[in-house]
Order: sequence, then C-alpha cells, then structure tokens
Amino acid sequence: MSEAAAAVNAQITDSVTQVNTKVVGETPAMAMGNLLMSTSHALSNAAHNATSAQQQGQIMMQAATVQGVNSLMSVGSAVIGRSSEEVIERG
Repeated sequence: MSEAAAAVNAQITDSVTQVNTKVVGETPAMAMGNLLMSTSHALSNAAHNATSAQQQGQIMMQAATVQGVNSLMSVGSAVIGRSSEEVIERG
C-alpha cells in the first residue's frame, strides 16, 4: 500500500472523532429519557387500571343494591302472601 492510500484526511478524522464524542455525550440523556418514558407509561397504566377497578366496583355495588331491594320487596310479598293464606284458611 502506498503512503498516499494509507494516509487519512485530517477532516475525516476530526469528523469521526466529533461523531463519537457526540454519541458518548448524548448517551446519558437518552438513557434518562428512556427511563422517564418507561416510568410515565407504567404510571399511566396504573391509573387506567385503578379507574377500571373503580368502575367495576361501582357496578358490583349497584348490582348488590338492586339484589337487596329485590330481596326486601320479595320478603314483603311473602309476608303478605302468608297473612292472606292464614286469613283465608281461618275464614
């Protein structure tokens, strides 16, 4: 190989050095950005799950209330039915 072919232009060397320095300098910022993005994504998932759980709890509470009211109403009917039956039997 001739010396002319083996010699590297100083501008190319400077350019490669600057790019390497830039990448090394940006690495902590990129890592921190990725950490913050992952953390915010996890927190948003947690908030969504909490909202969903609260909605499901409200639906369960409403269903339990309806069942309780139905139970109270049917107890009244049973009492009325028994009373009516005793009145008819004693007649």
